[in-house]
Amino acid sequence: MKEYRLTDWLPTTKKEMELRGWDEIDVILFSGDAYVDHPSFGSAVIGRILEAQGLHVAIIPQPNWRDDLRDFKKLGRPRLFFGISPGSMDSMVNHYTANRRLRSEDAYTPDGRSDMRPDYPSIVYTQILKKLYPDVPVILGGIEASMRRLTHYDYWQDKLHKSILVDSGADLLIYGMGEKPIIELCKQMQEGIPFPEITNIPQTTFLRKKEDVSKKETDILLHTHEECLKDKKKQAENFRHIEEESNKMEASRILQSVDDQVVIVNPPYPPMTEAELDNSFDLPYTRLPHPKYKGKRIPAYDMIKFSVNIHRGCFGGCAFCTISAHQGKFIVSRSKTSILKEVKEVIELPDFKGYLSDLGGPSANMYHMGGKDLNICRKCKRPSCIHPKICPNLNTDHRPLLDIYHSVDAIKGIKKSFIGSGVRYDLLQYDSKDPGVNRAAAEYTRELIAKHVSGRLKVAPEHTSDRVLNIMRKPSFSQFQQFKKTFDKLNKELNMNQQLIPYFISSHPGCKEEDMAELAVITKNMDFHLEQVQDFTPTPMTVATEAYYTGFHPYTLEPIFTAHNPKEKLAQRQFFFWYQCEYRNQIIAELRKMGRKDLIDKLYNR
Repeated sequence: MKEYRLTDWLPTTKKEMELRGWDEIDVILFSGDAYVDHPSFGSAVIGRILEAQGLHVAIIPQPNWRDDLRDFKKLGRPRLFFGISPGSMDSMVNHYTANRRLRSEDAYTPDGRSDMRPDYPSIVYTQILKKLYPDVPVILGGIEASMRRLTHYDYWQDKLHKSILVDSGADLLIYGMGEKPIIELCKQMQEGIPFPEITNIPQTTFLRKKEDVSKKETDILLHTHEECLKDKKKQAENFRHIEEESNKMEASRILQSVDDQVVIVNPPYPPMTEAELDNSFDLPYTRLPHPKYKGKRIPAYDMIKFSVNIHRGCFGGCAFCTISAHQGKFIVSRSKTSILKEVKEVIELPDFKGYLSDLGGPSANMYHMGGKDLNICRKCKRPSCIHPKICPNLNTDHRPLLDIYHSVDAIKGIKKSFIGSGVRYDLLQYDSKDPGVNRAAAEYTRELIAKHVSGRLKVAPEHTSDRVLNIMRKPSFSQFQQFKKTFDKLNKELNMNQQLIPYFISSHPGCKEEDMAELAVITKNMDFHLEQVQDFTPTPMTVATEAYYTGFHPYTLEPIFTAHNPKEKLAQRQFFFWYQCEYRNQIIAELRKMGRKDLIDKLYNR
């Protein structure tokens, strides 16, 4: 086991700065999360990336915004800028349930305390810093800023908001995964380019006065914020452009007017190369919480400390998910060398007992998948490579992933590697023209069930209604039924007794009570008593959220029904729990009202 010194973490105090012999900081990062020096925590990644550029970087985790603001003053003024990393999880999802009730635990805080970050840390932290140091640039990053870079609907305040740049007063916003833009920003600042002239960095968003904006022929002009306030359909129209440009290899610049200013969103960087991603993961992380948290439990760290992330991105394009809007749809995979190096580092952790909790990513089985002909991908603007059907240009070969599993399991010290990330069963059932790809999919399915499931395999069919699933951009429920047959057959062959745990969502746009009643009957007939269920929670920058707020589908502009008030939502959610006595009478009454006595008979065996 490796012994670490305090100076192996980025400094968080003046004393730790002095231990390194520094008298000046180049960049100070403020984080809404506890400081865990691990590649799954955004502030640690950005801090290490900047450190690798030779910069002096400090992190101030979870500063107190309610006292005399000493946390914001304790390291003084940085030479270059302040960076805001509000947290690995959106602050409002972190704080509130789908019913807008306060959660009792914050998984990214020592001992799960729920009062260590404000709502919207990007706004709160920036406004404090701008008051204390008005001339120092403040850069926003992370998922909170990424999802709020343009006019967006906020579910928790139930209103349309301007770009978070306007509400916060920050100077620049980096969206998506921030390694490349933050390196380029530091390079230009150190070259002496005045900050207001730094306007050409991909994947950045900034504000300019209307009269100072020179429009390009290729620019996409969105409806203004004020137009969207007056006409919800215009907000829906805007979103299609935003999503398409976020998922293109060769995207256009996006402009949106708000008040007397223009929000300018530069196109994203091309997907990172394998070497660039390896470089980010291979930095000298301790993989441990900062020593200041000794004796305290950080729930999110406990969940991932024995896991290894093998790729970024997701080409699923699910209507309710923010992953592709933040990480992009193009998969960037780590090299086998980099993955095995990290696995060996996990083995050295003090309480590792030989079991990896996850070898995965946003989706478990997209490693090394992508377009076979990149020229086709360059022209494509589909937000999903697998909906409505799997793209014939998509390489769905599971052999590179099987090689990773075999190589990891062969390492001395590994007893078992589990797959905790969600598995896309539609990729396993896809009938490729290449027999080798089909054989690999069958081998992967067998190996997954035989060796990598810790008793329960979690998958996400999300619904049983094909009409609702189409709106969700998910495959037909018949594919889940087929996968369950395969799962049960292999369990029998292998003499195992594993469970398949399906995830479902209620109140998604397009879903009605009758759809939920049918879901209850179908899942009952499959012998499921559902546990992993969720009310749809609108989060900024998703198709489903725009449909929820505007009442129109952003791609068709056709009206779409969504359950809005608590009564409508509960009426849908209760069908998950048809087998619980307290819901029975209410469910029967609802089904009678719908004229669906047939479903009463099927649910309750009448």
